[in-house]
Amino acid sequence: MHDVLDPDSDRGRVYRSLVGHPGEPVGRLAARAGLSEAVVQAVLKELAAEDIVVTAAPGSGEESWEALPPLQVVETLLQRDAALQTVLRQAGAELERLYRFARRDAGHYGALEVVEDAARVLSLSRQLQQSARRQIRVIDVPPYSGTSDHYLEQEVLQRERMAAGVVYRTIYHGCAFDDPIAGPNMARMIEAGEQARTLDDPPLKLAISDSDLAVVTLAADDHPGVISLLIRPSSLFRALTNVFESLWKLAVPVSAAGIGTQIDARDRQILTLMASGATDDAIARRLGLGRRTVVRRVSALLDRLGATTRFQAGVQAARRGWL
Repeated sequence: MHDVLDPDSDRGRVYRSLVGHPGEPVGRLAARAGLSEAVVQAVLKELAAEDIVVTAAPGSGEESWEALPPLQVVETLLQRDAALQTVLRQAGAELERLYRFARRDAGHYGALEVVEDAARVLSLSRQLQQSARRQIRVIDVPPYSGTSDHYLEQEVLQRERMAAGVVYRTIYHGCAFDDPIAGPNMARMIEAGEQARTLDDPPLKLAISDSDLAVVTLAADDHPGVISLLIRPSSLFRALTNVFESLWKLAVPVSAAGIGTQIDARDRQILTLMASGATDDAIARRLGLGRRTVVRRVSALLDRLGATTRFQAGVQAARRGWL
């Protein structure tokens, strides 16, 4: 996102052109920026989804664009950076503690147990879920090394636990949509009732059962495969739960509707205008639709994307290739 301030990047060229020449249509922007109209159109969609540019009020009928004030854009960037840095520092501090504990020869830290046996690492996941009474919190990051059978067994167990009243809250890596095994599994679990969100690059693989047990899975240093760190109630455990909750607030909600599907041309137009900041009235005028029709379709799109705001809808739509 910071490249919008770089005059040598495509995004930076387009934004700077708009800063100096408000209300420009795509053709003139392309000429000023030295880019093709297709590239400028794609950049404008990205910048609109990030609340950096908006479509200007319609005049001659040719779509034109306006830059948001640079100080506002910079302040938004700094606020997002500050929130992300806080979370990453928390995660980094806890991982550093785990790193040091895992390398203690005697392993005397009572709240921590290191598990290296591959079979037991897998069984820990079942143990954690079967012992839960209220909720399971998960951060799921690649590599997704499980087989199809493993994911199917996990689905059966998760459905059983959810039927028993256990709430599952999962933060998925942004690339999970594209994984041929993890993606469909994610969609089925969300449809079954899992609460899910996505984040571009979560810092660790984590599962937490109630307030009783956490499991961090890491790549082994001295052999192929992974190791698991079991953390029982302690200050370390509380810090990991805080990391999860902080990331949960930053992550974007996901719904089962629309995963792996596409949308029609009209909904794509509505989403593009939504992402650019257009109101329902403006969308209705631009597309020649009734306001009620736009309100109904916007509401349906928000539901399909699992979004509560237009910005979230734009992010999710971009991730799914709908824009």
